[in-house]
Amino acid sequence: MNQEATDFWQRALQALATGKHIASSDPDAAASRAYYSAFYAVSALFSVEGKTFIRHSGIETAVHRELVKTNRWPRELGEDYAFLLRLRSTGDYGGQMHVTREEALDAIHATERILSAVHQESPKQFPRPAL
Repeated sequence: MNQEATDFWQRALQALATGKHIASSDPDAAASRAYYSAFYAVSALFSVEGKTFIRHSGIETAVHRELVKTNRWPRELGEDYAFLLRLRSTGDYGGQMHVTREEALDAIHATERILSAVHQESPKQFPRPAL
């Protein structure tokens, strides 16, 4: 087992739980937590493969190049990841623009799909998330 991957996975699960908990009261923060949950989950998956990334754009590119374009993941999961990154930007840096409750819930669902896909890649390394 890869300890770094396990640590990333635990962070992913915690971020998802936090995002769910605050979705109604703070959609901006929930969207950010949803994105980071997906970010940590994908980082865990790539860590198992010996790959690390410094920038958010680098991991987004890797999702599309190494998971979607190789047909390991369906195109919709790449779209989910891109959606989460855009929504996180609105939630964290949007100024007068804010994430709606509905968008935050959509982000949570997108994150759940991504975590499920990571789990399916390596069920022993990444235990099924409580969705």
